Amino acid sequence: MLGHRSLRFQDYLDILKRHCWVILIPSILLPIAGVVITFFIQPKFLSQTLVLIEQQKVPDDYVKPVVTSDLDDRLASMKEQILSRSRLQPIIERFSLYPGAQMEDRVNAARKNIDVKPIHSEIARSGGLPGFFITFKAGDPRTAQAVCGEITSLFVNENLRDREQSAVGTTDFLKGQLADAKRKLDEQDARLAEFQRKYIGKLPDQQSPNVNMLTSLNTQLEAITQQLSRVEQDKTYAESMLAQQLREVPVSSTSGTSLSAQQAELEQLVSQETDLANRYTPDYPDLKAVRRKIAELRAKMNQAPSSTPAITPALPHAEPIGMQQLRAQIRAAEQGIQAKRHEQVQIQDEIRVYQGRIQASPLVEEEYKEVTRDNETAQKFYETLLSKMNQSKMATDLERRNQGEQFRVMDEPNLPDAPVFPKRLYFAGGGFALGLLLGIGIVVLLEHKDQSLRTEDDIWQLTKLPTLAVISLIDLALPDARIENLPKQDAFLGRAEITPGAQR
Repeated sequence: MLGHRSLRFQDYLDILKRHCWVILIPSILLPIAGVVITFFIQPKFLSQTLVLIEQQKVPDDYVKPVVTSDLDDRLASMKEQILSRSRLQPIIERFSLYPGAQMEDRVNAARKNIDVKPIHSEIARSGGLPGFFITFKAGDPRTAQAVCGEITSLFVNENLRDREQSAVGTTDFLKGQLADAKRKLDEQDARLAEFQRKYIGKLPDQQSPNVNMLTSLNTQLEAITQQLSRVEQDKTYAESMLAQQLREVPVSSTSGTSLSAQQAELEQLVSQETDLANRYTPDYPDLKAVRRKIAELRAKMNQAPSSTPAITPALPHAEPIGMQQLRAQIRAAEQGIQAKRHEQVQIQDEIRVYQGRIQASPLVEEEYKEVTRDNETAQKFYETLLSKMNQSKMATDLERRNQGEQFRVMDEPNLPDAPVFPKRLYFAGGGFALGLLLGIGIVVLLEHKDQSLRTEDDIWQLTKLPTLAVISLIDLALPDARIENLPKQDAFLGRAEITPGAQR
């Protein structure tokens, strides 16, 4: 009677002795039934192949691989593609797999029987994927082997095709990007060239030459100014000498000579006025001075006596040779002065040009930095794309020559010699475990329904009263002689044993 008190080890032994056959019979029959069932289940044979992953044959330092995604992810992607209906249906129809069912059910059954198991590297800190197993289950060993080979071929070919497509796609993409970068670079080059043409001489890199040129021009201007001063001094000296000689000449010849000198001077002033008027505005100081001298000289010539031959110049041979030489020196000095002033004006114009360039250089530099910055950015981007483009071309050529990462079949699909399902030993073990549990369950149920009192502990647990006497179990089937030979039990207070079938 279970449940009314805590059981000891001896109680469990007694229960086992009473119901041993209840446990043994299911534990023997069910394993036999499990083995018999295996003969009625269609067996499944497993074919397996090992595929190793070979790394790129050319070092990465020389040719960078285009496909750099994680191999686990690519393997999972390839598995989904290969397990698609479009890939599996031709194999199912070729080998007549799962006949009698709908194509959708046949495809699902094929997917369940295909397994891809990656092999992770056991080397510490390496995280690589050296290979993977491909298995297929079928009811026939040769069919399992053939289908496993087909699935393996799909993986190998799919890897080659995916890598080549990735390389070609990367190259095509880089070609388009490179063309756009080339167009933008050309636009930036044209913009920079136009800017340089527009601000020629004012660019930041030309500031130092401009300063040097300005210094040189100032030096030249100073030298010309000094030369002009000396020529003017020579002219003044020659004029003073000529004037002194004219004063020493007799009056009769002096007036004619004086008028001739004034006429020559007037012609020189008119010539000088014409030259200055062609180059400068009417407000130019030198031009105003020349015109004032012309007016004064003409007024002076108009005031000369009428008896004097004012308009008749003296013949050159009428003057002394010294005076003629002085006049020649004066004319040469005037010509030199005109040349030096002309050169002085040119240098001043150049100085103003270079001063303007230097003054405009800070403003031009800011815009020039923006233009050159955009040009340098476009140039670097173009060079980067060009380098990547060349690497992609080499990687694409490497994939086409099958020199990149490849799947190599290490072990061909094997021909299974025994089914992997059902395993008779597993079925027998399962039947034994099930029979043992069933027998124990039946024993527990019988003990719960049994109300017999077998020990004095049962009596005390039930009545809470002490036992007065214990009477041994007497089997009525025994002869009288055997009953007489039974050992006597001593009567005592507080002890009793009552069992079914006992005679009181």
